[in-house]
Amino acid sequence: MVSTFRGVIEFLGAMGVYDVILPFLLVFTIVFAILEKTKILGTATEGNETIGKKNLNSMVALSIAFLAVASTKIVSVINSAMANIVLLILLGFSFLLLVGVFFKDEEMDAKTMLGGWMGAFIAIMFVGVMVVFLNAMDWLNPIFGLFQNWDADYAANIFFFAIVVFFIWFITKGDSKSKKEKKEDK
Repeated sequence: MVSTFRGVIEFLGAMGVYDVILPFLLVFTIVFAILEKTKILGTATEGNETIGKKNLNSMVALSIAFLAVASTKIVSVINSAMANIVLLILLGFSFLLLVGVFFKDEEMDAKTMLGGWMGAFIAIMFVGVMVVFLNAMDWLNPIFGLFQNWDADYAANIFFFAIVVFFIWFITKGDSKSKKEKKEDK
């Protein structure tokens, strides 16, 4: 039974569903939604409502989606990044399930939670998304290379440099009170 489903997945992959159709639909949907929300290309009135020009928005979104799918680099970045984003979404959902277990409805107010650890969690999620995209574009490889080739000499040099910077800061920081405040104290 498992091999049948595996065969379907491989068949869809051979047809180009994962490399062409899904990235196309994702880019088209996101660009169309942004154009509809911002109404950059103008508005039309239907009855009492002012709506975006759907024909222009759809043509621009269609063109951008085709251009995105034509570039294999963009498609590979989308595929790599989305797999990692789904993982972050699952981690965030699990975290929110745990928060829901420990807090009551009245305690889950956005104003009170954003200031403390919930705000820190949101910051961590933002950094996580940035790391996912930078890693998908292979921009983090030089940094990972530094950590893989780490040596005791590097650590000693960085530690020595930090000590020197600390002593320079300590010596040149000056007094906390100005000269005028010292004269007033006397």
